[in-house]
Amino acid sequence: MKIVIKLETILVLYLLTILWSCKSHYALVSSDRGKYSIDSQVPVDSSIVKTYWPYKEQMDAKMNQVIGHCAKELTKSYDLPETLLGNFFSDAVLAEGKKIDPSIDFAIPSTKGGMRNSLPKGDIHLSNVFELMPFENEMVVLKLKGSDVEELLNFIARLGGQPVAGLRMTIESQKPVNPLINGQPFDKNRTYLILTSDYVANGGDHVGGFKDPLERRSLGLKIRDALINFIRTTTDAGKDINAELDGRITKI
Repeated sequence: MKIVIKLETILVLYLLTILWSCKSHYALVSSDRGKYSIDSQVPVDSSIVKTYWPYKEQMDAKMNQVIGHCAKELTKSYDLPETLLGNFFSDAVLAEGKKIDPSIDFAIPSTKGGMRNSLPKGDIHLSNVFELMPFENEMVVLKLKGSDVEELLNFIARLGGQPVAGLRMTIESQKPVNPLINGQPFDKNRTYLILTSDYVANGGDHVGGFKDPLERRSLGLKIRDALINFIRTTTDAGKDINAELDGRITKI
């Protein structure tokens, strides 16, 4: 058998050999690391300030808008089954959600950890709502089987309560007791429409019950925008933002 190697092939191989032999092989032999603090001691760069200042002024003007008034400070707690902030947050989101879909049964729009800041007593600035809900979470409605709702109720009880609206129950030994949905006893044999955020619906914070919904649809409204809408609507009606502990979730 006669093997023929073209001249072009030989030249290509030759060039590749030369290039490889000329390639430098570097190895790290030492490193010198330093810590550079960025704090008030760093001098201001006026050119940078000049670039961003017009945008900062616009942002400050928008965020400092007063959109409502809070009758008292609304705070949260990881230890209590029900909080003022949780009740306000859930009631507001459910009220705005029901404007789009009145058939929603109850809401768990966030977990305790999802509410990032309290609402102060006095004027509510737009920035306060962004601090409370800094995420771009969307409102979604899930249709769940009774068994999945039961898993959700067990999750709420096991964690010692979560922000909810349209739901009442007692927690005993980390189990839900006598849950009421829209004032009616929970029925494992029926389906329910639950309002939540896309983050929670996607398994965020390990919330149980949302893995296999019968239906899922977005309401096209962010959680934060729902809060802003609720505050503005309440203000337009001449009312302060307020919340009470009404026993929607108790623990024995």
